[in-house]
Amino acid sequence: MLAAWSAGMAAGQTAENVLVVVNQSSPVSRHIAEYYIHQRSIPLVNVCRIKTTTGEKISRAVYENEIERPIAAFLKSHGFAEKILYIATTLGVPLKIEGPGAELATEAAAVDSELTLVYSKLKGRQFGLAGLVPNPFYRRMGARFVHPQFGIYLVTRLAGYDFVDVKAMIDRSMVARNRGKFVIDLKPGSGDGANDWLREAARALPADRVVLDDSAEVLYNQHDVIGYAGWGSNDRNRKQRWPGFKWLPGAIATEFVSTDGRTFARPPDSWNITTWEDKAHLFAGSPQTLTADYIHEGASGCSGHVYEPYLTATPQPQYLLPAYYGGRNLAESYYLSIPGLSWQNIVVGDPLCRIGKPEERDHR
Repeated sequence: MLAAWSAGMAAGQTAENVLVVVNQSSPVSRHIAEYYIHQRSIPLVNVCRIKTTTGEKISRAVYENEIERPIAAFLKSHGFAEKILYIATTLGVPLKIEGPGAELATEAAAVDSELTLVYSKLKGRQFGLAGLVPNPFYRRMGARFVHPQFGIYLVTRLAGYDFVDVKAMIDRSMVARNRGKFVIDLKPGSGDGANDWLREAARALPADRVVLDDSAEVLYNQHDVIGYAGWGSNDRNRKQRWPGFKWLPGAIATEFVSTDGRTFARPPDSWNITTWEDKAHLFAGSPQTLTADYIHEGASGCSGHVYEPYLTATPQPQYLLPAYYGGRNLAESYYLSIPGLSWQNIVVGDPLCRIGKPEERDHR
């Protein structure tokens, strides 16, 4: 099976295939873009500069007029629609779009998830605003990601709490290696099937590279972590904001948490995860764990959700972790695991980050 995944990595993983989106109104966006294009040798012509608000939350009209249309026009005018496979947005580009509706019929969505559809829109396709659009790349483990077979862009975000966090994340991505442990932490008593996804992920990886825990205890303070999947703050036994992991360069994380990507504003150091009933201690409207905390602690990539995605639309670790282990880059690994687009999902990290072929286990 890993041979099939490796065959899918044959093309499309170069700097030529990345479009970097910069918000000219944001100094940190410009700073991140400058650093990233230098480190990854992204062609200067692949930098799309937009000008919009630096706020995280925007209306649909602002998204369409100040983000999507300028990016689409840039791709079209440069003849880049086919060449670009990955779009890297930057901290300072708006994060989420407000919208009417509720539950699975809401028009609210993540900016990055909406941008995945720009390729198909350039080809004349139209999409409704409510609900999610099925991801054509989902579970296509042996397929090479190319256009026009897959009429989407894979969008990731170069973001953290500040430039220092993002610079460190990029630096780690440049020296990623395939070693270390995949930490998989189940939530006892969960009958919704997601624990089965975690077990399936563990079975798909080499047994000596997996730490699988299905006890009532939460796994803290793990060392040499290259991948993590679990329930985050949705495990009631988790009481600490920080997992306390020692992450290896290139490490990725995912969790079944509804609002972990809600903001990249940094909480006070004294803030801790809590419960929805503890309204006095919510941060950015939620008590839940934060995607940016994993990046700050040392992960090189992490998924998140700007609003409630519902469990069935979260990244599924049984596709994410084996794809990444098998050599897929970060962008492809995450999008292989995400069922829907135009939805609440974000992926944080360098799209080109990959850990390469497995190495001998480090026993030191």
